[in-house]
Amino acid sequence: MEELYFFSQIFFAMVLGGLLGWQRERWAKPAGIRTYALVTAGSTLFTILSLHAFGPNEVGRLAAQVVIGIGFIGAGTILHRSDHIEGLTTAAGLWISAAIGMAVGVGWYVLAVLCTLLILAMLIVDEKKLLISTPPSTSAPTKPTKKIARATK
Repeated sequence: MEELYFFSQIFFAMVLGGLLGWQRERWAKPAGIRTYALVTAGSTLFTILSLHAFGPNEVGRLAAQVVIGIGFIGAGTILHRSDHIEGLTTAAGLWISAAIGMAVGVGWYVLAVLCTLLILAMLIVDEKKLLISTPPSTSAPTKPTKKIARATK
């Protein structure tokens, strides 16, 4: 019966992570619903395991390893382009998603929900204009056509 409770925690974490991933996917970012849901689910499961499957001295150590592991995943999302850096928000989003999953794993559901809503609001705000942004259009913009003059012999 206890394992069903643990499963419900993981499911709840996936819903919260999926909500953040939905926002990122809607804004055409590479990490979407599945990525965020898997990060929250994994961090919840690791937290549950650290609390219930190992000795009392292992709780903090396993939690620290979750943070380190997410750091590696986040580092893989950051790309340096010639004049700018891409993926910092995605990396930070995955990092906070792991923390939300850990909050669910220890049973701090209100904190997990409030943090999810706060992060969702932060992701929706367009940092360039400080206005609520709208997702990019799904239809491709039309390009003006060029008329090419043919050379005659």
